[in-house]
Amino acid sequence: MLPGAEPLISIITLNYNQPAVTCEFLESTRQLAYSNYEILVCDMASELDPTAMILAGNYPKTKVLLAKKNLGFAGGNNWGMRQAKGEFIFIVNNDTEVTPDLLHSLLEPFYKDPAIGATSPKIKFFFHPGIIQYAGFNQMNHFTGRTSTVGEMQEDTGQYDTPGETFGAHGCAMMVKRSVIEKVGMFPERFFLYYEEWDWSARIRKAGYKIWYTSGATIYHKESMSVGKKNPMKVFYHTRNRILYMRRNTRWYQQLVFFFFFVFFVTPRYAIDYFRKGEFEQLKNFFKGFAWNLYSSKYSKV
Repeated sequence: MLPGAEPLISIITLNYNQPAVTCEFLESTRQLAYSNYEILVCDMASELDPTAMILAGNYPKTKVLLAKKNLGFAGGNNWGMRQAKGEFIFIVNNDTEVTPDLLHSLLEPFYKDPAIGATSPKIKFFFHPGIIQYAGFNQMNHFTGRTSTVGEMQEDTGQYDTPGETFGAHGCAMMVKRSVIEKVGMFPERFFLYYEEWDWSARIRKAGYKIWYTSGATIYHKESMSVGKKNPMKVFYHTRNRILYMRRNTRWYQQLVFFFFFVFFVTPRYAIDYFRKGEFEQLKNFFKGFAWNLYSSKYSKV
């Protein structure tokens, strides 16, 4: 149980040319049992201003903020956090739908253990609600830059109903204490898209805080179970940011091993696969993401 009055929670979600999806998310917030919250819909310079459509829904405690350009996932959420008033910040994708006890459940661990800096719920696929997408993250391998998601693609039979510390919060749905943000900073805008939650999680943990998988909290994500990395833009950012994460978060000898692993194992495998399938845009963006790291600082726009 929470002590005393409910603290203000700022719910931040980004919209980019998906006003109908965002409205579905906002519609789901009507069922929240928690009462003291604000919702900031941060529009990333969509082709059409979504304000009228969103306000027409008369969603409770909702404000639309219009950015002048697309700031990306990291920059967009940071922009929203700077305008948020809450003691706790809940970063959540607009292609999700919440459950009634979500905010209560995510908030409760902070009061049980002051060392907890961020919490994430169990994430399940909206169109396959019995299947888990996230029940925590396993530790990042600092020699290969690989990790895995606990419970991913498994049927939920209660096997991950025990809460506990995890190695990373999920950018799809994560609650962070404002005092933690003030100490460690926000998302690293250098990443723009992908891996930013891993870098932020690493900094939160390095500051001495725990990241908590909150099994009693559930959210449903509309991402397809078969979603891949075939989009050229995804190929670029996944490649670029995987390397960037390793440059920022590992020791020199780990980076050396990773370099050889990436050059002599990862690169040939992906290059052959893209070439064999005739995916030349993906191939170009893979090498573009690799090359970006050869001349870019790992620290600018932290």
